[in-house]
Amino acid sequence: MLSPHSPKQNHLLAALPAADCERLFPHLERVPLSLGAALYETDSVQEHVYFPVASIVSLLYVMQDGASAEIAVVGDEGVVGVALFMGGDSTPSRAVVQSAGSAFRLRADLLKAEFDRGGALQYLLLRYTQSLITQMAQTAVCNRHHTVEQQLCRWLLLSLDRLPSNELTMTQKLIANMLGVRREGVTEAAGRLQAARLIDYSRGKIVVLDRPGLEARVCECYAVVKRESDRLLDGVAIASQFT
Repeated sequence: MLSPHSPKQNHLLAALPAADCERLFPHLERVPLSLGAALYETDSVQEHVYFPVASIVSLLYVMQDGASAEIAVVGDEGVVGVALFMGGDSTPSRAVVQSAGSAFRLRADLLKAEFDRGGALQYLLLRYTQSLITQMAQTAVCNRHHTVEQQLCRWLLLSLDRLPSNELTMTQKLIANMLGVRREGVTEAAGRLQAARLIDYSRGKIVVLDRPGLEARVCECYAVVKRESDRLLDGVAIASQFT
């Protein structure tokens, strides 16, 4: 059982070879992530990357009129701040904490220097970025072609995959903002899932009662994202590249 203060609670950091851990881990800073906190804003210079632990960060695109929609979620499988090692220091999206927890952060200059060394961290970050692009593309398809109920099921399952429990703290208004749909649509969809005893929703808390039931009702988008993530971020396969 890993300590809650161990960087290896993040799957990317856990996949690093011992020599990389010894070089990198002393520079990691554990920071709390409170619900609704912004890790970076639209077009702002990113000073750190964040490796979440028992928390979820939503990447949101915000329109000029204030409307927003989630384009991806990042949890303990990944990293927030891919622009820093992909050739830019900013992005048009926002990064907002969706589920409170903590993260290990690393200064931008140290991340870039480590990335430029090549080796395990670069390999991991590039594979994670491909996984993230898949999630973004599938989210766009899902939002265009699938029902609000299917989108909600996808969102719940992706969130569960990144949390240690089956409980989420999230109001229907915030879910609607994430999905980019009307709040009434989320209310109706959540009501149907609750009537089917798949979830229990009250006072801003969602408890998933029947995960297989959600998986039976979700569209194919969830499986596409999960399959690609599992393929690209297989820790055993990644470690074998550097042993």
